Amino acid sequence: MPLPTVIVPGYLESAIAYRQLEQSLQKLDFPTVTVPLRRRDWLPTIGGRPVTPILQQLDLTIKQTLEQHNATQINLIAHSAGGWISRIYMGEKPYLGRGNVKPSLWEGHPLIATLITLGTPHISQERWTRSNLDFVTNNYPGAFYKNVNYVCVAGKTIFGQRRRGSWLAYSSYQLTCGKGNTWGDGITPIEAAHLEGAENLVIEGVRHSPRSPGIWYGSAEPLKTWVQYLI
Repeated sequence: MPLPTVIVPGYLESAIAYRQLEQSLQKLDFPTVTVPLRRRDWLPTIGGRPVTPILQQLDLTIKQTLEQHNATQINLIAHSAGGWISRIYMGEKPYLGRGNVKPSLWEGHPLIATLITLGTPHISQERWTRSNLDFVTNNYPGAFYKNVNYVCVAGKTIFGQRRRGSWLAYSSYQLTCGKGNTWGDGITPIEAAHLEGAENLVIEGVRHSPRSPGIWYGSAEPLKTWVQYLI
């Protein structure tokens, strides 16, 4: 029996956007649930503030899923910012976040069999997100926990250029890795979406978000590339 699977939404995204991915995984016999976030749940985290409210909901969802399925581990599928949030959750260092008063700690890595990140920016040059991402990078570099199977999926879809049609990609890549003229999924450049020591994949033609027009990481064809890594 496949392990139960939890989907972690990306920044400012709600669980509703991942309903189709959830259903696709269920059809493949993976019992799947999405952390039940609403867009307004992200508001307290805006401006680089701690992502503690999201981590609390992630923890609750994982504990409920384990209990419901009488399981000791789950798979985590984390989209965009959900990827580095999941890495904080797995960690053993108290998480303060910028401006936080009371540290939080989850030590969740023994509960995670596989972490699949989809278009996650694991690095950033952007002022507001850098404090959180530096915390992750400094404390849990690369595929840090050897008991967790890390799979990092990047998209090769749009080459960032300072011209119409690729200006957003250029700006986003520049903010993320310091270089605009590179390949990515339109938001996250390939080099930021991979981790040292992980199983690093590149899928051509996928866009960053489930709300993007066309194909994204969770669409039927791209799904075939990474679903094989779930346990």
